[in-house]
Amino acid sequence: MSAARLLAAIPVLLALAGCQPAAEAPPRAVRPLLSMVIQPVATAEASFVGVVSPRISVTQAFRVGGTLINRAVGLGDQVRAGAALADLDATTLDLAVETARANLQAAEAQYANAAGAEGRLRALTESDVTTVANLQQAEQQSAAALANVVQARSRLTQATEQRSYASLAAPFDGVVTAVGAEPGAVVAAGQTVLTVARTDSRDVVIDVPESFVHNLAVGTVFRVAPQLSPATVVEGKLREIAPEADPVTRSWRLKIGIDAPPPQFWLGTTATASLAAASADVVIRVPETAIRRVGDASSVWVVDPAANVVNARPVELGAAADGQVEIRSGLAAGERIAVAGVNSLVEGQRVAKAGEPQ
Repeated sequence: MSAARLLAAIPVLLALAGCQPAAEAPPRAVRPLLSMVIQPVATAEASFVGVVSPRISVTQAFRVGGTLINRAVGLGDQVRAGAALADLDATTLDLAVETARANLQAAEAQYANAAGAEGRLRALTESDVTTVANLQQAEQQSAAALANVVQARSRLTQATEQRSYASLAAPFDGVVTAVGAEPGAVVAAGQTVLTVARTDSRDVVIDVPESFVHNLAVGTVFRVAPQLSPATVVEGKLREIAPEADPVTRSWRLKIGIDAPPPQFWLGTTATASLAAASADVVIRVPETAIRRVGDASSVWVVDPAANVVNARPVELGAAADGQVEIRSGLAAGERIAVAGVNSLVEGQRVAKAGEPQ
């Protein structure tokens, strides 16, 4: 075939090609899908075992060092506010008080002499018997003597205060929970001698996981019962939440306050603290793998049972624990959602029916 005939045939071939029907886009393949039907679950009561501890516990120590010569109370003794607890050998402190008192008396005598001399010179100056310079010198000596009196009086006050540090008194009504030194021992300033705890208010100290503590606030009411007397149930209010988790156990420490505790709540005994379920009896929980997160927004893929397609549904999340997350709003019982591959699905994508081969 010549070149001229080939060129003449090209338009005909192009026209014939344009008459052929356009090829249809291949249908999107049905996507196998791992899904589940939403089933609400009943909320269970959360219980934790803790220890009954004093809300206020104060260590008692001397502010000066010395030999412990007397300890009036022992472990477990009840004490009243102001009662004597322990005493140091105060011989050295007594001597310091006597020395300071004697120095004060000497300073006062010197000031009396200086003041008398100043008065006599003032009278002589008025009679022109002595010079003004002598009077001014006497005034300076009198002022210096007065300053010595003030200094000596301050030292006596200080020595008396130091003497009072040789005795310990109970700061409030309570019980002795620890003993740190025995009579005859030499103790340093600040060394613990006794520990006194109040008995009118106590705490139940418990450790809880991170997933539990985020739903709590100060003032939350717990039901507390000692394990040795489970029938003795009282209400306690959450008083303190640890600012950070324990670095080893990763648990958070809570202190539940109990005012006017019954006798069964002995210090150091174990107790169970229970948090009743919320007013709603059921909650919806889904696997965390079902949550699709885009920025701050969270959604799940809901399967349309009629068209077998997935649609994104915004949801509000609650607490998460053990691979499950609570859905506060956005889902209803009986709906089917995707629980795997949520980041590879697209809006309106067809999926295999539940139970059909995938």
